[in-house]
Amino acid sequence: GLIMHRRSSSSALGAHWRSDVLRTNLWLVPGIEVLAALMLFGATLSLDRAAYRGDFGLPSWVISGTADAARQILTAIAAAVITVVGVVFSIILVTLTLASTQFGPRMLRNFIRDRGTQLTLGTFVATFVYAVLVLVSIGPGSRGDFVPHVGVTVTLALMVADMGVLIYFIHHTATSIQLPQVIASIARDLSEAIDVQGGPGSQLGLAGDKESGPSSAELIARMEKGNGVVRAPASGYLQFIRHRSLVQFAAEADAVISLDYRPGHFLVRGHPFAVVWPPEAAGRVSDALGHAHITGPYRTLTQDISFGIDQLVEIAIRALSPAVNDTFTALTCIDWLGDSLCKITDRWHPARVHRDSHGFIRVITAEPSHERLVQRAFEKIRQASHGMPAVMIRQLEALTKIMAETSSAGQRRVLLDQAAMIQRASERSVPEAADREDIRRRYEAVLTADSRLTEHERAASTARE
Repeated sequence: GLIMHRRSSSSALGAHWRSDVLRTNLWLVPGIEVLAALMLFGATLSLDRAAYRGDFGLPSWVISGTADAARQILTAIAAAVITVVGVVFSIILVTLTLASTQFGPRMLRNFIRDRGTQLTLGTFVATFVYAVLVLVSIGPGSRGDFVPHVGVTVTLALMVADMGVLIYFIHHTATSIQLPQVIASIARDLSEAIDVQGGPGSQLGLAGDKESGPSSAELIARMEKGNGVVRAPASGYLQFIRHRSLVQFAAEADAVISLDYRPGHFLVRGHPFAVVWPPEAAGRVSDALGHAHITGPYRTLTQDISFGIDQLVEIAIRALSPAVNDTFTALTCIDWLGDSLCKITDRWHPARVHRDSHGFIRVITAEPSHERLVQRAFEKIRQASHGMPAVMIRQLEALTKIMAETSSAGQRRVLLDQAAMIQRASERSVPEAADREDIRRRYEAVLTADSRLTEHERAASTARE
């Protein structure tokens, strides 16, 4: 059961990455809708041909008229639809420009991934294609001019549907560019990534709880004495690693691979990417590793939850800059960062070693630690918030909430270090004594939460003894 769970978790990561790639474009959904329009045209053309031959009579609600009238209707609809497509593109471009300047260039992918935008664009393009196909099908026949009455009626129905989609798109665009909505959307994607990457069972290797052979510490010690180096075949951000493929190949080569980089890191072509033990397996592993990882020009959330944290931090830092000076946006980012770190503290258990079916360690990965994720979420904002009591208070309140989710003294020590740095920064940069006192009260609340949890652990330990 544990083996199957871990394999399903690995498959889920691969499916999540493929889904993210397919979703981050403006052609897939419109392409599917155009194909649907082609199939719809084939179906309605068959009905019109049958009605033209007299196989059945058309109901009264189907639009009737001459070939010239049908051409005029279809031409007007096609021209209107393609005009609206131009308007939709203009709105999209304005939205993307606003997102780039206000939210940062890395937010553009979130807008491109939006299903509402893709659906709207696809609906209008599909309607245009369908209307043109119906228009072309009009022509002379053995029983007079062939007029696709069913096709014309369906075109009018599609036009009415397009108006509804247009109204939805205007509303959707107006709401999606609001900063709270953007921030909440990033936090939602981050939460999903935390569940997929660090959920229950992901700390187990491919062999479940079966362990054989040397420990990871022993293997690392062997690698330090002598190892083979695998170099990066291309430059770019590491986006995805197929751990299962690497484990299978390492097992066949009876080797161990230690990855120096994780998804989200930038690789430089020709620089060390991983080390292999025994050293003589490096050549074979190099070829396998080249096919088992993907690099690109940007980071993704699939195996890199740090990217979601960095997105929220970037918006907060932009909001705190003198050019923007939007404290409330920064506070919103801190709230969602606190929520995400609560989930990370409670559920983040990524697999740092991957074992083969016999329980031997085959791949050692470089996963971000809880300490590093907390630092990424707090330090840059703290550095940008000197002299801003509201931001410091909100950070300390977030630390108090995260403290409640901790399960070890090490996790609490990381949070206490961040709280102490915020306290010291307030004493240096906040001139008003009353503001400093407000910050100190929030700092003492963090200390109180730590003391309460420490006493609870001691009492529980004493009860077990």
